Amino acid sequence: MAEESTIQYAPSASKFLSKATRIRRFFTLLTSSLFLISLIFLILVEVGNVNAKHPVLSSIYFIKLDLSHIIPQSVPNATLINSIARTIGLSDFYQVGLWNFCEGYGHEITKCSNPRRMYWFNPVEIILSELLAGATIALPSDITDALVLVRKASHWMFGLFLTSACLAVPSIFLAPLSIYTRWASLPLTILTFVTALTATAASIIASAMFIIFKKAIDGAAETVNIQAELGTKMFVFMWMASGAALLGWLIQFGQCCCCASQRDVSSGRRKGSKKAYRAFARSTGGASPRMGEMPRARRHWISTG
Repeated sequence: MAEESTIQYAPSASKFLSKATRIRRFFTLLTSSLFLISLIFLILVEVGNVNAKHPVLSSIYFIKLDLSHIIPQSVPNATLINSIARTIGLSDFYQVGLWNFCEGYGHEITKCSNPRRMYWFNPVEIILSELLAGATIALPSDITDALVLVRKASHWMFGLFLTSACLAVPSIFLAPLSIYTRWASLPLTILTFVTALTATAASIIASAMFIIFKKAIDGAAETVNIQAELGTKMFVFMWMASGAALLGWLIQFGQCCCCASQRDVSSGRRKGSKKAYRAFARSTGGASPRMGEMPRARRHWISTG
């Protein structure tokens, strides 16, 4: 009879644990999904502006500088001078990504620079390198002073975005381990915290850096007519990545003390969902699980029949 009871009730053990921990399972899978979303947006940030021919990637940039009317209209013969600026090698616009910059005329990108690690955007160097020999353009000191901040912040931003994307991958696949035991929640909480921290820090640095750079350019409008435009898509993508990672970390942190794991239920420390007990009783004719013995053998049950 004991062997028959084992065969009869063993299939119900796994089903019972699944139902008893369904709340924890939901939040665990939600955590994995949030870090998957974060990874997708981080990848979009990483690959933005690297391909001039791709219509989507070429539209993802941090900032775009319009130099098509670099000489203000208040200057005599400004239109003529602006047309001459193009003939001596100056492009109409330059836009900046994480790895490189792209340039073009009108609304069409003509070329992008080769991607480089720890890239930082130096418009002075780029413009002077593209002008004909002997040609030069003097930029206001406010812009050149802002470049010091851009160089330092760009290195941090690059490293943090790349680190966050790398950490998001194990966060996706390791988060479901917390379904089985709350012991896994602590190291997973640390991992997800670092992932969220690096993504958020990178987004803060990028936002502050390019907003300050834009204000410096706008403030020099009387001297040199450069129009700066922040990349809406890039800002949305990086903050969506940060928001998803932060929410995923908060949920993972909550699982350290909330929601019964399968080990909690099987050892009797926590009961989990009450509906699971009622469903088990109905399916076994009034039997109830002997929780203290489930860690050693989930096949043992107390039958009231």
